Amino acid sequence: MWDRFLRACRREPVDATPVWFMRQAGRYMAEYRELRKKHTLIELCKSPELATKVTLQPVNALGVDAAILFADILLPLEPMGAPFEFAAGEGPVIHEPVRDQAGVDKLRLFPPEEGLGYVLDAIRMIRRELDGKTPLIGFAGAPFTLASYLIEGARSKEYAITKRMMYREPAMWHALMEKLAEVVRRYLLAQVEAGAQAIQLFDSWIGALSPDDYATFIQRHVRHILADVEKTGVPVIHFGTGTAMLLELQKQAGGTVIGIDARTPLDLAWSRLGYDVAVQGNLDNLLLDAPPELLSLRVKDVLRRAAGRPGHIFNLGHGILPETNPDSVKFVVDLVHTETSRAVS
Repeated sequence: MWDRFLRACRREPVDATPVWFMRQAGRYMAEYRELRKKHTLIELCKSPELATKVTLQPVNALGVDAAILFADILLPLEPMGAPFEFAAGEGPVIHEPVRDQAGVDKLRLFPPEEGLGYVLDAIRMIRRELDGKTPLIGFAGAPFTLASYLIEGARSKEYAITKRMMYREPAMWHALMEKLAEVVRRYLLAQVEAGAQAIQLFDSWIGALSPDDYATFIQRHVRHILADVEKTGVPVIHFGTGTAMLLELQKQAGGTVIGIDARTPLDLAWSRLGYDVAVQGNLDNLLLDAPPELLSLRVKDVLRRAAGRPGHIFNLGHGILPETNPDSVKFVVDLVHTETSRAVS
């Protein structure tokens, strides 16, 4: 059933629990590493032909139930006027971090076709290649996660500069978040128009905040994005890590599917959220490196907690790590499909 992923997002009965993986197209695959010998990450993202090739690699090799666009959450920053690069061994580096009102004022809103047309071209190309066989997920980074890179200038553990701005300069913070939220809103709507059949909002670092901080400084900006994207009728996956204390607030902010990280038991999270929303997750990504016996046990435990209830999409608590053996990933796909196979009327 080619649309089992989309049906699960809508909490409809499916013939087997759908499976896809965050970072399923990436460095753990030999095919991807061969391309990276010839091209930088940014070159792969900016070439629709190469982005299409990378997007399709795990679909062809693993039998996952959804493709996710190969891109990077930071791509909107460059057309906003905040160029960056991926430094070897360091990850993304923002050349001019935004740390004052002048920096916020310089950031520009832009039409997605103008600043990120190559991403939209990739979506159109991928949809043609998938030819109705596998649905395509588009995505973007959420405002806090984008802001944490933009303000810190690189990846951070404490988010100290970011949180100081948030606490000390709330007006400036909200002005920044409004710009980021509007850029992301336009970008995701353009992805849907280009052919994305589902959307995931990655708030990867939102777990650094308390519930009060989320409600005060974040929630309305996420709602600004997701309210309009949900109106398109495509499923919207709202994902974060370290979100055990934020789940209800995330649901209020929006999303037809809520991503559950590996630290929260899936059944507990779903009971708190309510069964009027689908859930995605939540195997620990490092379990893909565990012995098969333990991996199998933990996969089955996630499925047991989902209890066969309509609306579960199997995934990891975060992305596949580069050292992961692709055979383990395929093992999980096959195991989930086998364990959950059922007749659908």
